[in-house]
Amino acid sequence: MKKIISKRKKQLARQKRTRMAINKGDEKRHRLSVFRSNKHLSAQLIDDGKGTTIASASDLKNGKKTETRQERAFSIGKEIAAKALEKKVKKVVFDRGSYAYHGLIKAIAEGAREGGLEF
Repeated sequence: MKKIISKRKKQLARQKRTRMAINKGDEKRHRLSVFRSNKHLSAQLIDDGKGTTIASASDLKNGKKTETRQERAFSIGKEIAAKALEKKVKKVVFDRGSYAYHGLIKAIAEGAREGGLEF
């Protein structure tokens, strides 16, 4: 008999695999985590040692309706990089979660790199 695995269980397995590969953040390198919903994008810089969020950026507040989703993702990456540099964080570990590294997730990463973060 075939075992039916739910979509959420598959997603959690991918996310766990990704997090094991990046070994989470440490004191030198904080974790840049991204989230993508059907309508919005967000990114946050997390200090895993303390369990706190250092900075966050989202398209909920300042997402322009005239921009495409790719442009909004790129601007979120630049915004999170600017906030991170204000907090004197330059090196980060990119945590894409269960998402594939292409499209919007890649645009966030490229915006963060252009903003001055090192992965």
